[in-house]
Amino acid sequence: MASGRLIKLVVFELLELAAFSIPTLVIVEQFATAYQRTRNISEKTHYWLIVSCSIAYVASVTLLIWVPVKVILYKKHHLRKKIKGWRPVMMMCVVLTTLPSFSFSIAVTEVQKTFNGTTGILPDTLPDLPVSLVLTSLIVVDIIEKLRIYPLRGTQKSSEDRHIHTTTLQQITTVTEQARQREENHVTPQAARRTNMSGLGESATQSLSPVLVELEEPSFHSGILRIMSQQDVRAEIFLWSFLLWSDTIEMVRVAGHSAVYKSGWLYPVYIFSFISLLRIIFTPRNPLLNSLGILLQDLPFIFVRLSLIIVLGTITPVLGLCKNVLVTFSYVYFNYLTKFRVFSTFETSPF
Repeated sequence: MASGRLIKLVVFELLELAAFSIPTLVIVEQFATAYQRTRNISEKTHYWLIVSCSIAYVASVTLLIWVPVKVILYKKHHLRKKIKGWRPVMMMCVVLTTLPSFSFSIAVTEVQKTFNGTTGILPDTLPDLPVSLVLTSLIVVDIIEKLRIYPLRGTQKSSEDRHIHTTTLQQITTVTEQARQREENHVTPQAARRTNMSGLGESATQSLSPVLVELEEPSFHSGILRIMSQQDVRAEIFLWSFLLWSDTIEMVRVAGHSAVYKSGWLYPVYIFSFISLLRIIFTPRNPLLNSLGILLQDLPFIFVRLSLIIVLGTITPVLGLCKNVLVTFSYVYFNYLTKFRVFSTFETSPF
């Protein structure tokens, strides 16, 4: 009987292969259908030619790129350990599946505009299923890659939160003890103490870590509240994987609006949406991920959303624009501006 680890590996690989191949086939089939309508003939030679080319493309990249890379990563453990900061599987999905799918999505709209423009009839909205399928498949592969290190059976406590709280408490205790020792050792007047502190220089001032006091959260050990307060890392992977890309999903949804795809705004929406997806190539704990999120998503989306609102009205939510602006401003302020003397004074609130 096959072991649980082998079944898990086979299921994961089949799901990833389906997510890698199906979106391209669906999008290209839609392009073939739209192109066939422009021919105004009953013969489906062009339709089957385009569909067969898509099948040949998927089969080629699967056999020549996907399968060899998967085998190397599975067999060569020493090579896999050398790959740090990025994920080859996600790069293959973004470059070989998402990029062609977005390209053919734009081609479908252009074909429809060419054909329907002659009759003066254009659809009000584009079908949402193809684009949703592409993004869902990409998110599914991302979830599987994150879920590989966890077992699918048994309980798995959220040790990550416990580690964060423990580290924070240790830092608070250490800083408090240092402050007490400093008060006991320094017996000079307050004015002299200020003079000495100012003479220490900027390096000594930066070495003093601020003391952060967090509110104590309730804990439940019995009853229905204990059941409701359970947290599992594996369930959180599904939650945050979809929430992380909600901004990109909303932006791609805007591309289906008639005012967008009938104009040239379709191209920047799709281009910047694809650029924002490049973050998925990097590992979840990559130190560069936060800055890349600002540079590849929030900052470009500010200009795209602001331009759409000015030119076409509120076809994209103003809440999304506020999110992009606040996230970008808070990142720049707390990471860079607070290092200047004007913003360097640390203040705490008892409430």
